[in-house]
Amino acid sequence: MRIAADTNVLLRAAVRDDPRQAVSAAHLLRVAELVAVPAAALCEFAWVMRSLYKKPAPDVASSIRSLVTSPNVVTHLPAVEAGLAVLDQGGDFADGAIAFEGHWLGADEFVSFDKQAVKLLKSQGKHARLLS
Repeated sequence: MRIAADTNVLLRAAVRDDPRQAVSAAHLLRVAELVAVPAAALCEFAWVMRSLYKKPAPDVASSIRSLVTSPNVVTHLPAVEAGLAVLDQGGDFADGAIAFEGHWLGADEFVSFDKQAVKLLKSQGKHARLLS
């Protein structure tokens, strides 16, 4: 079985706040031949973990790293690594992933109203511009 895991499946397996769903999610993620995890699902995952579950950034980063290094998981690893680089600096995972994928799609720079995102991306040598 080859699956694309929705964010809620990843969350149930990680936080185990619903015991029945947690067992089901963990089992499925373990036995699937392939688990496709889109970068968008990890953006949602990081946001929910930080905002709803109040998990610190290092814990969220650890969860993401653990997931994407599982032998049956496939993802757009360069985008995930870019997201983790921003998360590791205290920013939002999504900003790093979005900046990377935008560049990959042909963009010259990341633009945002988010001062912290622009600052962190610039500190990594990325082309980023703050809009006002």
